[in-house]
Amino acid sequence: MSEQIKKIIAASIETKKQILNDDEMLQRLTNVVDVISKTFQNGNKVLFCGNGGSAADAQHLAAEFSGRFYKDRKALPAEALHCNTSYLTAVANDYSYDVIYARLVEGIGLKGDILIGLSTSGNSKNIVQAFETAKEKGIITIGFTGAGGGKMKEVSDYLFNVPSNDTPRIQESHILLGHIICQLVEEKVFG
Repeated sequence: MSEQIKKIIAASIETKKQILNDDEMLQRLTNVVDVISKTFQNGNKVLFCGNGGSAADAQHLAAEFSGRFYKDRKALPAEALHCNTSYLTAVANDYSYDVIYARLVEGIGLKGDILIGLSTSGNSKNIVQAFETAKEKGIITIGFTGAGGGKMKEVSDYLFNVPSNDTPRIQESHILLGHIICQLVEEKVFG
């Protein structure tokens, strides 16, 4: 069993090494830190969405902004869109699960906001539809996916397609990238 544990850890490290050596992705991180910082400085908000484990990661990252990361500071306007279960179950029941995020983006998203979607496949219909709605409203879209990018590749202004097809390795890297963004945005906005 210890060999299997080592293999899992090695696979996680290898995925992160590929990110470390991807200069384009590192530049994209820098650009996204600037865009999110300006969004907050302009009084706009950052919305997050995901399904399953990616929903948990979306909620985690939203809390890093609205709560705190390293600094005791003012709360930043960030929210995970799946946290209102009454809304979620009503819309999924009355319309379709595919529109749960798009309807919220339509209702509360404003031009200049950001929508961050996490989907290991990049093909989650509800996130793709939310990104399409966001683009119609002038909302910046940031996608976190696996290697191929899926359908989110076409509707993301910025795409972090982790170089893996293994869901746990992708999700581990999404949190790594998200934490980097949270730390650097906090430093940029609050000094």
